[in-house]
Amino acid sequence: MLWPMLALALAFCGIAVLAVLSVRVHAEVRRLARQVSDSSQRITRAAEDLERAAAPLGSQVDALRRSDK
Repeated sequence: MLWPMLALALAFCGIAVLAVLSVRVHAEVRRLARQVSDSSQRITRAAEDLERAAAPLGSQVDALRRSDK
């Protein structure tokens, strides 16, 4: 009777450890997903800023090319 009870206790402890670890993994995945989302938004904003900054330069280069001809 001792061995089956011990096996059952060990199985319960193993499942409890796996449950705790899965909760920790889930929390870290959510945190990582939030960071990826924030980084993606920052990259999008930076690309839009770069496009806005490049537009006047493109028109200036075009004007210089026209004046050289």
